[in-house]
Amino acid sequence: MLIQDLYKKGLIHPPKFIPDNTHYLVLTGSHLYGMATDDSDRDIVGICIPKKEDVFPHLRNEILGFGSQKNRFEQWIEHGVKDKERGIEYDFTIFSIIKYFNLAMQNNPNTLEILFAPQNCILHCTHIGSLIRENRKIFLHKGCKFKYCGYAFSSIYKCRNKNKSVELNKVKKFEKYIGISHKTLFYEVEKEMKKRDLLIKN
Repeated sequence: MLIQDLYKKGLIHPPKFIPDNTHYLVLTGSHLYGMATDDSDRDIVGICIPKKEDVFPHLRNEILGFGSQKNRFEQWIEHGVKDKERGIEYDFTIFSIIKYFNLAMQNNPNTLEILFAPQNCILHCTHIGSLIRENRKIFLHKGCKFKYCGYAFSSIYKCRNKNKSVELNKVKKFEKYIGISHKTLFYEVEKEMKKRDLLIKN
């Protein structure tokens, strides 16, 4: 497994439990969307299961929401990891299964995408990883439209500001399809979507 290999080489420095307790690992970013070039780094996102006391804090006499809370592992991030043997640079983000599930339940676009990644982008998947992937649709709900509209508008805005050559008519076509300008703020999108829901219900 990639993380174990890089850990043994001393190229990455995750918490000690991560190399043997990562259950799902996906190649994301430009590689996931077929936009990678020879110079592209590799964005790796995964899910791990931390120590049982982090999953079940009552085992160390801690009740969530009561008294002082102890620091629990949520995610490990390490960027710019260079494997000179392979000539590859990696960016890692490994989530605790608890944090990942919370983000997935909120329909966070960057989080959900790894559950719907094609097989050729899955670098590692245990039985637990397979169970999560097989039940991925359980996380989906109507709230995703707010998240994804906001994500889409944000991406268009970044694209237009980063690359002035982006054709305006393409942006306008997208806006017409969605029915809202890319300049619209996220809370306005949410308000508009809720208004449309009420109209549909009534």
